[in-house]
Amino acid sequence: MRSALTPPTDRPLRGGAGGDDPLLGLEVWRRGNAPSLQWFGKSKGIQKAIAPSASELLTIILAIALALLLIFSHPNSAQAAIAQPARLPLTLELLQQRIANPTPADGVRSIDLRRFIIDLRSENAAFRDSFYRLLQIQLRRSNTPTGIDLSYSQILGELKFSDFGFPEPLYGQPTPLLSEGEQTQLQRDRLRLLQLSQLSRSLLARQPAPQQITVFRGPLKLVQTRFEGIANFSNTFFLARVEAQGADFDQTAAIESRFGQTASFAGAVWRQDAQFRSAIFFDRASFNQAQFQGSTTFQSSEFQKTANFSQASFHHANFSRIQWQGNADFAQTRWQAAVSFDRSRFQQSVFFSDAVWSDRVTFYESQFSQPVNLRGASILDRADFGDASFGKSAYLNVAGLQFSADRARILGNPGIVGRVLSVPTLRGNETLLRNLVRNFRLQEQITDANQIEYTTERLRLQELKQRLLGTNLNTASIEQLRRIGFSPDQAAAILAARSPQPLRNLTDLLKLSGIDLATYVRVRDRVVVTQARSIPSWLLDAVHWLGLNLLLLLSQYGTNFWLIFGVGLVAIAYFGLVFWLVDRCRRRIPQPILPNFSETVWMLSGFSFLTLSGLAAIVRTSQRPGWTIACLALVLLPVPIALLTVIYGRGRYHDLMNVSYFEEEGTLRQLRIVIGRLPILPRYEMFRERYLPILWERRWNWLNYFDFSLNNLLKIGFNDIRLRDRALPGAIATLAWYQWSLGLLYIALLLWTLSRTIPGLNLLIYFK
Repeated sequence: MRSALTPPTDRPLRGGAGGDDPLLGLEVWRRGNAPSLQWFGKSKGIQKAIAPSASELLTIILAIALALLLIFSHPNSAQAAIAQPARLPLTLELLQQRIANPTPADGVRSIDLRRFIIDLRSENAAFRDSFYRLLQIQLRRSNTPTGIDLSYSQILGELKFSDFGFPEPLYGQPTPLLSEGEQTQLQRDRLRLLQLSQLSRSLLARQPAPQQITVFRGPLKLVQTRFEGIANFSNTFFLARVEAQGADFDQTAAIESRFGQTASFAGAVWRQDAQFRSAIFFDRASFNQAQFQGSTTFQSSEFQKTANFSQASFHHANFSRIQWQGNADFAQTRWQAAVSFDRSRFQQSVFFSDAVWSDRVTFYESQFSQPVNLRGASILDRADFGDASFGKSAYLNVAGLQFSADRARILGNPGIVGRVLSVPTLRGNETLLRNLVRNFRLQEQITDANQIEYTTERLRLQELKQRLLGTNLNTASIEQLRRIGFSPDQAAAILAARSPQPLRNLTDLLKLSGIDLATYVRVRDRVVVTQARSIPSWLLDAVHWLGLNLLLLLSQYGTNFWLIFGVGLVAIAYFGLVFWLVDRCRRRIPQPILPNFSETVWMLSGFSFLTLSGLAAIVRTSQRPGWTIACLALVLLPVPIALLTVIYGRGRYHDLMNVSYFEEEGTLRQLRIVIGRLPILPRYEMFRERYLPILWERRWNWLNYFDFSLNNLLKIGFNDIRLRDRALPGAIATLAWYQWSLGLLYIALLLWTLSRTIPGLNLLIYFK
């Protein structure tokens, strides 16, 4: 009887499936109620072919199309399925064969156990015991390091890897089998444990029990290995590299080990708990693109080189008390639950760029020595930097941070966390800075909110300066572009790009051919992209820049009371000395009018004390004390010096030369707020009757000049002292009016600063 799959011809098929026949097809032969597939073709022995029905042909075509679609849409998966052979159960015979014939890999012998199903469950106890025993004998007796390759294998039951190596005491002489380099690696761990034991004795006053560790000398490969049971790597020192890319841990993994060389867990998956407590990574550690789906703990671990966790995802994670001696890269990580970095020490840079925290993240008492990059990160709940310490080079780069003050919080010690938040440019970060200000005001951390506002205005000042002095790319000539650092080809590309329409922002430069990132970084602070500007617009920006500069230098934009207080002390002392000099040093001939030696000493001592106190306040509180003092000198020195030159150049030979220019109200002596009065007496005769010239011959007369300077600048004083209006040189009146005008500006700046720095008054203003 002919089979259902037998071709309908007695001739053998040649030339492949269809022999010599040029046309082949697939026919459905119906024999009774059961269809059968049969080859048919055009040959000498075939007179007629029965064609399939239309519905059956359509079904066959769709099936073939679907198969082709799957193959071409997932070529890698198809190739991988073809390239990867099926896993075979590991038997004792195969194990003994692989142990007896280790394969060389990168110059080191390795036991090849790839693509096996290794059953270590309790119901397979006989094989499990033999598995550990045979590997122990081979690995421990070998004088040269021998590794294990479990890549692409499937391990059933618990794998206790510490049974493979040989035990090594952490104290005393090392095993002779270890090479000099291996002994050096082990000695580093011993030194660390010695320090811990000394600390333990100092705290607990007792000797810790002797410890030992399992040493595994060869490389370990776990590429895409699947652990369906518990993976136990605890108390093991891997002297060689560990490669576990794509490993899949279905149950709890205890990897509380030491890694002497590079350890790579890139793309690994932990479906349950991952325990790396007290692990030590002496070389680079890679966990990029790893998935931690359960609880993860790296508590008390140590990373001596770079640790890469980029693009990893976490659930609950504990990274507390970790020593990060190299860079820590957490870029593009995802944190689904709470994470703790408490009491960790970061000695190099930390990268959290584009990371997303769905729950709280804490850095209690952590130490940062280098910058922390939070560029583009998202804080959806709370980031707490309470009691964290920051070195001189450390700051938090929050440019592009996704943060909403209505839903999330950034916490930290008042007066500290606001100072370490850094944004390089104002453009693109204005909303973030406003949210940060609102965040700190809602927590009544006024100092930090003011610091963020000061940072905002300082960035605005830089932007104004760049607009005033920068080269406009939309109007600059080729020569100007070459002068600031562009090559001729780059300048021509800029002119060609702006001819259809003007450039919109600086980042458009990177889209032009021939302009690389290095060129952009070199010229970005010297160029600007705006429309053509008129002279009045440029002058308005210049005035804005000058006024903002004064506010920042003299009061840090109204956020520093002690800075503005120090500025006021210097101004009061300076004008007090000037008024004393004008009033007491009049002429030497024909009759000298000069102060005595005692008054001179007291006046100069008071001036020195007030000036030094003010300068000390400026130096301690200003971020740029030199520029603040220079700005103060620019305001105080030119006009008074010019007026003194006029006064002493002309000489003084007018009426009432022997009487002081200053008169005091003689009916009362009390502290007065005189914000509404002017510095010169009015002409009304009965009003003048209450005012008498100050007494030159008194020992305390020098205090009157500081009192007048205090009245004139701060609008408050201990007595009402004014200038007389008779026989008064115009230059002296101008000097008094000049200080009085500065006093109006100063008192406005002082009150504005007080309203922003006193918590109660601040809350009244901003949350009215």
